[in-house]
Amino acid sequence: MDPLEGEASSASVEYEPVSVKDVLVEMKDTAELLIDLSYSAVLHRNADLAHEVLRLEERMNVLELRARMSLMMAVRKPADAEELAPVLGIVAAADTISDAAGDIAKIVLEEMGLPDAMRAALPEAAETLVRGVVDPNSAYAGRTLADIDLESETGVRVIALRRGDEWLLNPGPETSIEGDDVALLRGPDPAIGEVCTELTGETFEPPTIDDPGIPDLERAVDTIVHMKNLSELAVDLAYSSVLFDSAELAEEVRNLEVEVDAMQSRFEAWTLRAAADANDPVVLRGLIRLGTSTEVISDAAVDISEGVLRDIDVHPVVQQAVQESDEIITRVEVEPESELDGTAVVAGVPDVESTMSVIAIRRPGDGWLLVADSDAELRGGDVLISKGTRTAADAFDALSTV
Repeated sequence: MDPLEGEASSASVEYEPVSVKDVLVEMKDTAELLIDLSYSAVLHRNADLAHEVLRLEERMNVLELRARMSLMMAVRKPADAEELAPVLGIVAAADTISDAAGDIAKIVLEEMGLPDAMRAALPEAAETLVRGVVDPNSAYAGRTLADIDLESETGVRVIALRRGDEWLLNPGPETSIEGDDVALLRGPDPAIGEVCTELTGETFEPPTIDDPGIPDLERAVDTIVHMKNLSELAVDLAYSSVLFDSAELAEEVRNLEVEVDAMQSRFEAWTLRAAADANDPVVLRGLIRLGTSTEVISDAAVDISEGVLRDIDVHPVVQQAVQESDEIITRVEVEPESELDGTAVVAGVPDVESTMSVIAIRRPGDGWLLVADSDAELRGGDVLISKGTRTAADAFDALSTV
């Protein structure tokens, strides 16, 4: 066990006045980062990333306790309890996601085993995420992200920094990178290798991959990759449904959860068939754990949006969190012969005068298409999940109607 785990888990947490809004925002950001880190730890069989997941999981436990304490202090009458119950559900669901991410990370730390086919498939579904400790002599040390201009120059972005026990989630332009910071980077190959080498002073070595060529195993891996992507989307939509009090988005979360459940059943069948052809069926244990944890994450997404589905008013503390963000997620249905009907979408960008980015398409009869993974052409009847500013969202909605 990581020594830090034992020390962190024994730390006491006392009540202190905190903004529930700020805690909820941090829990959301932490949950999303946990999902990202845990799957990347599995992809690269990277114990350092897996340990960061467990550190973040402990941080989530502290946030959950503080949120519960603050919510209990806020209840004065039955009406307060009714309004705050869905918020408590959001807190509990975030902790469930955190626990599931921890279980995924333990696939690496407990050496449960995972077929190489899993690692062969995941690079097609995601950019590379790496962890590195900043060398104090690096050209990046002591400079702000705006000064380095890393993303514009290389396409690599810093998604989080850990400075001792302090986490800096979603670092902005004025955030500085300091020597000995633990940096989490995401970006394309081979640029991320060059950035990581410059940042840490150590040569970056990408993992080597062997494909065992077992058909049923390949089907199982393809299914779990799709389940992973749909579960991540479900969590994103769930938070957005609450933040924007959108019953339409909450309903799409439920649709995604139904799809993941169906895929889980197929995944289990293919994994069991693959065990008959595998040289060592024990290596499939990690794959089974991954499937179970992924399904738990999609279930938790439904729990986050439960209050919206039950038409319970969004509590003002959640509305305050919304007002700080100009970026929103929307759901629109493409009407036949509208301007969006027949429009090409490349890497999420539709070929129209709009700054909205299409994340996913739910097509009647065909199910879900994650646009980041492939180009597409919009059709009448498509339900689009898109991200952008409020102003752009209104204009985009107008393009979907005749």
